[in-house]
Amino acid sequence: MTPLYYNAFEQDAALQLKQKLQDTIEQDCRHMEDIVILCIGTDRATGDCLGPLVGEHLKQVLPEVPVYGTLEQPVHAMNLEETIEEIYAQHENPFIIAIDASLGIPEHIGYATLSTNPLIPGKGVNKKLPAIGNLSITGIVNIAGFPNSILLQSTRLHTVMTLANCIGNAIHWYFMDCQRPAPL
Repeated sequence: MTPLYYNAFEQDAALQLKQKLQDTIEQDCRHMEDIVILCIGTDRATGDCLGPLVGEHLKQVLPEVPVYGTLEQPVHAMNLEETIEEIYAQHENPFIIAIDASLGIPEHIGYATLSTNPLIPGKGVNKKLPAIGNLSITGIVNIAGFPNSILLQSTRLHTVMTLANCIGNAIHWYFMDCQRPAPL
């Protein structure tokens, strides 16, 4: 599917994202028990802390859902491959929702995207990392340009927080609507 865009600054963006997330997962006929959330990024750069912020929120509100990547234990370029191996070792046939910050055109700053294509982390800063995810959600935090690493350092925290709230709420509401059964 071509990425769908949701303006995180609009009041109903999280609800729209939740509904499309639900429709997409139901189309794939996956069980709730298979879902793993992978939040990629680091808290060392404002623009790259979107994933850990979403992960931190989800760990608190959905403690029964496997979430990798938080402020305390971020998943980033240095440990991504190891984390992917851990996910596949601990979860049989996981359905991975991968979340990361991204760079884009000025008109798309503040938009969350949803795609059935795998996420390619590090692409915006020219890092070669493995593609991951059955679904990918990105938050466009700043414009793409040279040098991208400086753009990530100078990203507005307000934009990142707005995107993190939108994405985190959409996922939280999705799980609440589906009433995931308690583990045995």
